[in-house]
Amino acid sequence: MADATILILNQANFDQAVLQSPIPVLVDFWAEWCGPCRMIAPLLEQIAKDHPSKVVVGKVNVDEEQALAAKYGIQSIPAFFIFKNGQIAEQFIGSQHSRQSIESKLGL
Repeated sequence: MADATILILNQANFDQAVLQSPIPVLVDFWAEWCGPCRMIAPLLEQIAKDHPSKVVVGKVNVDEEQALAAKYGIQSIPAFFIFKNGQIAEQFIGSQHSRQSIESKLGL
């Protein structure tokens, strides 16, 4: 389950936490039942823990936040969006990403 370093995102806090963030935000669209989502979760927690002042890592449960999933056109999970200055800077899907490739996409 998400650790204290991971922000749980929902319709109520998404704009402020993601779109108004002064630092890059990695948003993970996931679901409880998704095996690959659970496989990559520890990697995301480690990135959040190691770079607390450089990046925010947030998770959107697509089953609970269907409006957000629809807004961003999520069709398969895990889906990752990197927001910088309120804009989508990058997006990628699947759990086959190394820590290095994710950190490099974040500019870490």
